[in-house]
Amino acid sequence: MKQFDTIDDILEFAIGEEQAAIDFYSELALNARSDDMRKVFTEFAEEEIRHKTRLTTIRQEGVFTMAKESVMDLRITEYVVNVKPHKNMTYEEALILAMKKEKAAFRLYTSLAERAPSASLREVFLSLAAEESKHKLRFEIEYDDYVLKEN
Repeated sequence: MKQFDTIDDILEFAIGEEQAAIDFYSELALNARSDDMRKVFTEFAEEEIRHKTRLTTIRQEGVFTMAKESVMDLRITEYVVNVKPHKNMTYEEALILAMKKEKAAFRLYTSLAERAPSASLREVFLSLAAEESKHKLRFEIEYDDYVLKEN
Protein backbone atom coordinates (compact mmCIF):
# COMPACT_ATOMS: atom_id res chain seq x y z
CA MET A 1 0.00 0.00 0.00
CA LYS A 2 1.19 3.51 -0.77
CA GLN A 3 2.99 5.28 2.08
CA PHE A 4 2.10 8.88 2.93
CA ASP A 5 4.35 11.18 4.91
CA THR A 6 2.33 14.39 4.87
CA ILE A 7 -1.20 15.65 4.49
CA ASP A 8 -0.10 17.14 1.19
CA ASP A 9 0.85 13.63 -0.01
CA ILE A 10 -2.61 12.39 0.98
CA LEU A 11 -4.36 15.24 -0.75
CA GLU A 12 -2.28 14.80 -3.90
CA PHE A 13 -3.25 11.12 -3.92
CA ALA A 14 -6.93 11.90 -3.28
CA ILE A 15 -6.96 14.53 -6.04
CA GLY A 16 -5.53 11.91 -8.41
CA GLU A 17 -8.25 9.47 -7.36
CA GLU A 18 -10.92 12.10 -8.00
CA GLN A 19 -9.44 12.72 -11.45
CA ALA A 20 -9.59 8.98 -12.14
CA ALA A 21 -13.27 9.03 -11.13
CA ILE A 22 -13.89 12.04 -13.41
CA ASP A 23 -12.31 10.13 -16.28
CA PHE A 24 -14.29 6.98 -15.43
CA TYR A 25 -17.68 8.69 -15.37
CA SER A 26 -16.86 10.81 -18.42
CA GLU A 27 -16.03 7.62 -20.33
CA LEU A 28 -19.31 6.04 -19.22
CA ALA A 29 -21.15 9.16 -20.38
CA LEU A 30 -19.32 9.12 -23.70
CA ASN A 31 -20.30 5.50 -24.33
CA ALA A 32 -23.85 5.76 -22.98
CA ARG A 33 -26.52 4.31 -25.22
CA SER A 34 -29.18 6.83 -24.28
CA ASP A 35 -29.40 10.50 -23.50
CA ASP A 36 -30.70 9.68 -20.00
CA MET A 37 -27.65 7.54 -19.21
CA ARG A 38 -25.35 10.17 -20.68
CA LYS A 39 -26.93 12.85 -18.50
CA VAL A 40 -26.64 10.82 -15.30
CA PHE A 41 -22.98 9.95 -15.82
CA THR A 42 -22.16 13.50 -16.86
CA GLU A 43 -23.70 14.67 -13.57
CA PHE A 44 -21.59 12.13 -11.66
CA ALA A 45 -18.45 13.37 -13.44
CA GLU A 46 -19.39 16.95 -12.55
CA GLU A 47 -19.82 15.95 -8.89
CA GLU A 48 -16.35 14.40 -8.92
CA ILE A 49 -15.00 17.64 -10.43
CA ARG A 50 -16.49 19.52 -7.46
CA HIS A 51 -14.82 17.08 -5.05
CA LYS A 52 -11.49 17.48 -6.81
CA THR A 53 -11.86 21.27 -6.66
CA ARG A 54 -12.66 21.09 -2.94
CA LEU A 55 -9.60 18.92 -2.25
CA THR A 56 -7.42 21.24 -4.33
CA THR A 57 -8.67 24.23 -2.35
CA ILE A 58 -7.99 22.41 0.92
CA ARG A 59 -4.49 21.61 -0.31
CA GLN A 60 -3.79 25.21 -1.38
CA GLU A 61 -5.26 26.88 1.69
CA GLY A 62 -4.00 24.34 4.21
CA VAL A 63 -7.41 24.07 5.87
CA PHE A 64 -8.11 20.44 6.69
CA THR A 65 -11.28 20.62 8.75
CA MET A 66 -13.96 18.40 7.32
CA ALA A 67 -17.30 17.69 8.91
CA LYS A 68 -17.82 14.27 10.44
CA GLU A 69 -20.99 12.58 9.39
CA SER A 70 -22.56 9.18 9.30
CA VAL A 71 -23.66 7.90 5.90
CA MET A 72 -26.32 5.25 5.44
CA ASP A 73 -25.33 2.09 3.57
CA LEU A 74 -28.06 0.26 1.67
CA ARG A 75 -25.61 -2.64 1.13
CA ILE A 76 -26.85 -3.22 -2.41
CA THR A 77 -23.29 -3.89 -3.60
CA GLU A 78 -23.28 -6.98 -1.37
CA TYR A 79 -26.03 -8.55 -3.48
CA VAL A 80 -25.18 -7.68 -7.06
CA VAL A 81 -22.80 -9.53 -9.34
CA ASN A 82 -19.57 -8.00 -10.54
CA VAL A 83 -19.57 -6.55 -14.03
CA LYS A 84 -16.74 -5.55 -16.28
CA PRO A 85 -16.92 -2.32 -18.26
CA HIS A 86 -17.89 -2.75 -21.89
CA LYS A 87 -19.10 -0.49 -24.64
CA ASN A 88 -22.79 -1.48 -24.62
CA MET A 89 -23.40 -1.55 -20.87
CA THR A 90 -26.93 -1.33 -19.63
CA TYR A 91 -27.82 1.34 -17.10
CA GLU A 92 -28.00 -1.38 -14.45
CA GLU A 93 -24.49 -2.62 -15.29
CA ALA A 94 -23.10 0.91 -15.22
CA LEU A 95 -24.64 1.56 -11.80
CA ILE A 96 -23.25 -1.72 -10.44
CA LEU A 97 -19.81 -0.82 -11.73
CA ALA A 98 -20.04 2.64 -10.17
CA MET A 99 -21.25 1.28 -6.80
CA LYS A 100 -18.42 -1.25 -6.68
CA LYS A 101 -15.87 1.43 -7.59
CA GLU A 102 -17.06 3.75 -4.82
CA LYS A 103 -17.07 0.89 -2.31
CA ALA A 104 -13.46 0.07 -3.24
CA ALA A 105 -12.47 3.73 -2.78
CA PHE A 106 -14.20 3.77 0.62
CA ARG A 107 -12.28 0.66 1.69
CA LEU A 108 -9.00 2.15 0.48
CA TYR A 109 -9.41 5.34 2.51
CA THR A 110 -10.62 3.39 5.56
CA SER A 111 -7.59 1.14 5.35
CA LEU A 112 -5.29 4.13 5.00
CA ALA A 113 -6.95 5.71 8.05
CA GLU A 114 -6.18 2.60 10.09
CA ARG A 115 -2.51 2.87 9.12
CA ALA A 116 -2.18 6.64 9.49
CA PRO A 117 0.72 7.66 11.70
CA SER A 118 -1.10 10.66 13.22
CA ALA A 119 -4.59 11.68 14.28
CA SER A 120 -4.72 14.51 11.72
CA LEU A 121 -3.87 12.16 8.83
CA ARG A 122 -6.40 9.63 10.13
CA GLU A 123 -9.11 12.33 10.13
CA VAL A 124 -8.31 13.31 6.55
CA PHE A 125 -8.59 9.67 5.43
CA LEU A 126 -11.84 9.17 7.33
CA SER A 127 -13.28 12.31 5.76
CA LEU A 128 -12.31 11.06 2.30
CA ALA A 129 -13.86 7.67 3.11
CA ALA A 130 -17.09 9.43 4.11
CA GLU A 131 -17.14 11.25 0.75
CA GLU A 132 -16.79 7.93 -1.09
CA SER A 133 -19.52 6.46 1.08
CA LYS A 134 -21.85 9.29 0.03
CA HIS A 135 -21.07 8.61 -3.62
CA LYS A 136 -21.87 4.91 -3.14
CA LEU A 137 -25.13 5.74 -1.39
CA ARG A 138 -26.15 7.98 -4.27
CA PHE A 139 -25.60 5.10 -6.72
CA GLU A 140 -27.41 2.67 -4.43
CA ILE A 141 -30.43 4.96 -4.28
CA GLU A 142 -30.35 5.35 -8.06
CA TYR A 143 -30.13 1.56 -8.43
CA ASP A 144 -32.98 1.04 -5.99
CA ASP A 145 -35.16 3.64 -7.71
CA TYR A 146 -34.51 2.69 -11.33
CA VAL A 147 -33.58 -0.99 -11.32
CA LEU A 148 -35.06 -2.75 -8.31
CA LYS A 149 -38.39 -0.93 -8.43
CA GLU A 150 -38.77 -1.66 -12.15
CA ASN A 151 -38.29 -5.41 -11.64
